[in-house]
Amino acid sequence: MSESETNLQHQMKRELGWFDTTIIGLASVIGVGIFVSLGIAAGLSGLSVIFALILAGFLSACNSLNLAQLAANNPVSGGIYEYGYKYLNHWLGFTGGWIYLLGKTAVAATAALGFSGYFLNAVGLFDKGFIVPVAEASVLIITLVVLGGMKRSKVTTTVTVFITILSLVFLIVTGLLVHSATGFEYLTFSQNNSDNLLKNLLESTALMFVAYNGAARIAMVAEEIKEPRKNIPKAILLTIVVTLVLYIGVAIVSLGSIGAEALSDTTAQTASLERVALSFGIPGASNILAIGATTAMLSVLLSIILGLSRLLLAMGRRGDMPSFMAQLNSSETTPYWAVYFICAVIMLLVLTGNVKTTWSFGAFGGLYRCIIVSLAALKLSDEERLYPKWLSWIALSSCLFLAFWIEWQVWCISFGLIGIGLIWHSAIHRIKLSETINKPIP
Repeated sequence: MSESETNLQHQMKRELGWFDTTIIGLASVIGVGIFVSLGIAAGLSGLSVIFALILAGFLSACNSLNLAQLAANNPVSGGIYEYGYKYLNHWLGFTGGWIYLLGKTAVAATAALGFSGYFLNAVGLFDKGFIVPVAEASVLIITLVVLGGMKRSKVTTTVTVFITILSLVFLIVTGLLVHSATGFEYLTFSQNNSDNLLKNLLESTALMFVAYNGAARIAMVAEEIKEPRKNIPKAILLTIVVTLVLYIGVAIVSLGSIGAEALSDTTAQTASLERVALSFGIPGASNILAIGATTAMLSVLLSIILGLSRLLLAMGRRGDMPSFMAQLNSSETTPYWAVYFICAVIMLLVLTGNVKTTWSFGAFGGLYRCIIVSLAALKLSDEERLYPKWLSWIALSSCLFLAFWIEWQVWCISFGLIGIGLIWHSAIHRIKLSETINKPIP
């Protein structure tokens, strides 16, 4: 389908201001990233994970500004998928959307399982047999919220994000008050493993890069944002700044309170940030973190279903997915078939999965998408460009470099999945070409 034909499709209503858009960005970032990946990265690089967070935040800011100017000039559903098509070629556009689709469904499944674990712990009913059923129920409930339209989704997202941020602020402030008087006994570089320090730091940076990946979700819903040229850059910048401050604060308090080894211990019954709160010796502190974690997982799940359904909407418009994926409800606020499909895929993925592997695949996908975004941003004209060109070059070169620090097994899986996507894309285009050639002339 040509761009002109795409523009003839019904567009979704613009219902999001800069504040609503920022909330969606924060909901996309503050969740699995801080509650799960911080422990994984700390296990690799120890105290140096703080530097990995700062470096990943800077690189993510460069990539996010690229996305901001692309989205401001092309405020349509689909994000990177549409930018790849418009500024590069249909192969890169499709693979960018394809990897986003696969990677984020895996993250959504991880978030659902994470919610289930935190929730069952919080109510004192933890049992491995309950984890999957509760996770599946959470996916169904969030799907119903998304089907209710953007207004219902943004209210739910605002509430869950507000609770999550309050819990993290509680962790940071309480941790500083409790441990600053006696000193953070674990906050020392002696805990770092001197062997392969640089390698571990770079791998941690690559893993933490995806923990900032909220701007892409904002770009996915660009078609629903009011005054996109003004509101999208503002929302993306606020998302990065707030996230960076929270992440660094949580990392300092967590590492200083219990140390990198305890933070990365995946065999413990209690989740990592709950263990940090328990170290304060304050009754109920860990429960506050558990509540924040459950709302964080729900907000991530909601934002992913929102973003992926809009991606499928764009792919349906262009013919890379069945055309019914582009159908909207009567109020033109929800691509309902796309939401149903995403819900079904996430529920299937909930049945299996390894957090470390899933997160590593997410990191590879994030870096791959960053490369496509940077290449597309370099194609912007002087009139379209909002930020200096050197930001795009920094984002491109850094992502190419960091990608090589992802485990080789993840590379193999990722390129295998890209290959499957390209086979699908090629087959779809051949079918469309054949239909065009054989279409009778009226």
